Amino acid sequence: MFQDSDIQSLIGKTYLDEYAIAERVKQLARQISDDYSGRELLLLSILKGGIFFLADLAREISMSVTIDFIAISSYRRDKREDGEEIRRVRFLKDLDQDIEGLDVLIVEDVIDTGLTLNYILQNLWLRKPASLEIATLLDRPYRRLVDLEVKYQGFQVPDEFFVGYGFDYKQKLRNLPRITRLHI
Repeated sequence: MFQDSDIQSLIGKTYLDEYAIAERVKQLARQISDDYSGRELLLLSILKGGIFFLADLAREISMSVTIDFIAISSYRRDKREDGEEIRRVRFLKDLDQDIEGLDVLIVEDVIDTGLTLNYILQNLWLRKPASLEIATLLDRPYRRLVDLEVKYQGFQVPDEFFVGYGFDYKQKLRNLPRITRLHI
């Protein structure tokens, strides 16, 4: 277990300050408000990282929304005969409500390969929502292993490790108001 002083020494330069984040969140919220005007929108966050983005985004959207959460565990398990690892995704917490006929916006903290999110999308489409779109604060489309359409993108970022604004290192530093690089 790290002491706070040990963790603090790993924090690098600020990548996105709270003002840049807030401005981009407002822009995304205006676009979402326009796109979903007159419709019923469910904001869905994947715990835990996305809750900061979800909370700020929901407060800036100019219409009433509902909110729900899922929690997943993504892990590698076993190897096939050809040596390829089999990746498993397991729901630790499922939705609290039925989404059939609802417009659903998945609010993500970051999208990299897209493998886990693709699995979640496939699962959610089986529940017959009216629409299912993605908003992400940070995006790394150059790392995609599956084709995903991200309707609302906050920032395209380099392949670095970040903490703050929901991003963690060993479950710590999520509460920093800005996004900083982490030197590990």
